[in-house]
Amino acid sequence: MKKRSLWLCAAMAALVSVVLAGCGKTTYFAGRTLPPSGLTNRVMIAVQNPSTSAAGALVFVDAFYDIRFSYNQKVGGFAISGYSGNLPVTIQNMPEEQLGAVYGSGDGSLHVVDYQKESDNGAQKGLSGRASSIFLTRNKKFVFAANQQATVLTVLDASTGGSYALGLPGVYRVSVNPGGTAALAFVQNSDYAYYVRQLTANESLASSGGSSTWPLGAMDCEPQNAPGWCLFQALDPTSTPTNIKPLTFDRPVKALFSADGSTAYVLNCGQECGGAASSISIVPVSPLIYLSGQHSGSLPTNAALHSDCATTPGANACTLAIPGGASNALLANSTLYVVGQKLLPDGLFTGNLTNVSLAGTPTSTISAAAPISVSDGAPGAMSRMIMADDNTLWIGMTKCTNGERYATGQAYGCLTMFNTSTNSVTMLEPYLGDLTGIAAVTGLHKVYVAQGGQVYIFHTTDGSSINNQYVTVSGTASDVAFMDAHFDGNNTVY
Repeated sequence: MKKRSLWLCAAMAALVSVVLAGCGKTTYFAGRTLPPSGLTNRVMIAVQNPSTSAAGALVFVDAFYDIRFSYNQKVGGFAISGYSGNLPVTIQNMPEEQLGAVYGSGDGSLHVVDYQKESDNGAQKGLSGRASSIFLTRNKKFVFAANQQATVLTVLDASTGGSYALGLPGVYRVSVNPGGTAALAFVQNSDYAYYVRQLTANESLASSGGSSTWPLGAMDCEPQNAPGWCLFQALDPTSTPTNIKPLTFDRPVKALFSADGSTAYVLNCGQECGGAASSISIVPVSPLIYLSGQHSGSLPTNAALHSDCATTPGANACTLAIPGGASNALLANSTLYVVGQKLLPDGLFTGNLTNVSLAGTPTSTISAAAPISVSDGAPGAMSRMIMADDNTLWIGMTKCTNGERYATGQAYGCLTMFNTSTNSVTMLEPYLGDLTGIAAVTGLHKVYVAQGGQVYIFHTTDGSSINNQYVTVSGTASDVAFMDAHFDGNNTVY
């Protein structure tokens, strides 16, 4: 860094310190306490194999100056103290709660990081094996983990200290609503969906462990001799004990929920995942509350999933075709941004973004715009999506060299910047490797990405790159998170 830049940095930091000292304040946003590092724009980086003696580390950088050390160079680097996870791969960012849940693929651990203290609170107890999808609720009371290898969906209940392994062969994805009161599970190469909840007092009946005593649609209940938690298959509401009719999707992989929780938008992966056609299913739900003593409903509440949204407006439940592909999505206000890969006649896939308008009632005015070409990626893989400054949506892919663009000699890359106000796309090249994490540093008009195992920075104004010399890490960067974001929506996976 140039001497003039360091002098300016020091002068500005000194001024901020004087102001804080003069006002007697140690808070910087929404009552948040100034952390030990004194930084207020921190980006945390999950690093695998940072040294020969460690398999994982969580470091963070000053995203205002884009440096990994203090402005006065007295601190040579910042890191989360006490972290001991093995091969950290994803960060579930919860800045509103000043927490981050970091999953380690090497040991199957989920560590909860305290952003205010900049330290590790320890690993969640009760998890076993490697999870292909995992989620910690905002109140820290429940963890849901899909373990495809062990064929179970594990529920950790912090209020009782219980761990419940619900059997579901092939389970590999779990989606949880923002309030943490509904969890949907999906099985690879399946056309069905499942949900888990805690039984109410009226439903919890001691039994000999047979399924005949379980509630309608239950696939597994634990403990089996006194059911308390059950995994249910999503059924047509006309189902009866003698006529079970499951809802049929088309290779569902994920669900997003409306802000009020009354509607689930299920992504049907279709051809990307070996199915027939990609689409989204709009399904009304009653509260899938799993809190003890509260009534819980079913999925859906009042209609079979047979109607087509385009031909049957106003249907209670319907499916909307998304020809461009539907393997991930992001919900922002009344628009659902759907990303996926479309199968072409030559047998290769190409990436697309489809804007779905959800204005009005869930099904009466819903419509999908024409697909917009974005980065290619691995079919069915969970892409990375995040909203950032300057009306930009950032989309990251893995295996983008396997798509149509690379094979036909077109410009290609794993990162796309999309302007939501102009519907224009900027492809960011050159190719830097798989894109595995994006952090929107809101207010500073930049994004941090983990790409090809390293950290890069881009302007949200025009997509141009920012010098990343002072934020690179030793080891493999797998994910990034803006610790000081205003909202929990500043995430790329959950």
